[in-house]
Amino acid sequence: MQTLPNSPWHLVHNLIFNSYILHADFSFKRTSESLQKVLVTFGFLCALPLLALVYCVLRLESRGNPIYKQQRIGLHGREFTTYKFRSMYIPSDPRFIDVSTLQSDREGICKKLKKDPRITPIGRFIRKYSIDELPQLWNIVKGDMVLVGPRPALPEEVAQYNELAKKRLSVMPGLTGLWQISGRADTSFEEQINLDLRYIQKKSLLSDLIIIFHTPATVLSARGAY
Repeated sequence: MQTLPNSPWHLVHNLIFNSYILHADFSFKRTSESLQKVLVTFGFLCALPLLALVYCVLRLESRGNPIYKQQRIGLHGREFTTYKFRSMYIPSDPRFIDVSTLQSDREGICKKLKKDPRITPIGRFIRKYSIDELPQLWNIVKGDMVLVGPRPALPEEVAQYNELAKKRLSVMPGLTGLWQISGRADTSFEEQINLDLRYIQKKSLLSDLIIIFHTPATVLSARGAY
């Protein structure tokens, strides 16, 4: 993904990758994970009322469990269960539509439809503002994920990885990350891999803090969210 020279995203990328401060030794792994654990625990407690509200609304809107479980691939290829709010009609719902013949709006391994007819009205809203991913805070508490890192991949995606893409599995997957604040679904799979590898190469405590700081603005802008 190309960023404009004076765009906020260009400035964020420069700050993350070009500042000499980022290469200092902060005992990164231990300090970052401890800080993220504190932030996530606090955030999870603060988000409980919202989580309960969304759960109840989804329960009333359509059939099925409001919590959607899915297998993802994490650190060193370990498979784990992620939790999200269900944003689609379940197959047994009469409003469910088969999309197998529709053309994807995103090229590459990861397929996406900008106007997916399987998504419920409330589901479209919670996807737009990434509310559907809030249950993954529990994955962080469990130790499956961290706050900042590459997006956790699907098993069928990993099965098609080349050797370069497999380097994404050398770190813990995250709820937010450089790809997530750089366009999300508006970026191609190849661009996502490049962003993740740049993050892994230059990761530091400060780069994580910068990404965390810019995440709320990205979420509110709904850029690349569908």
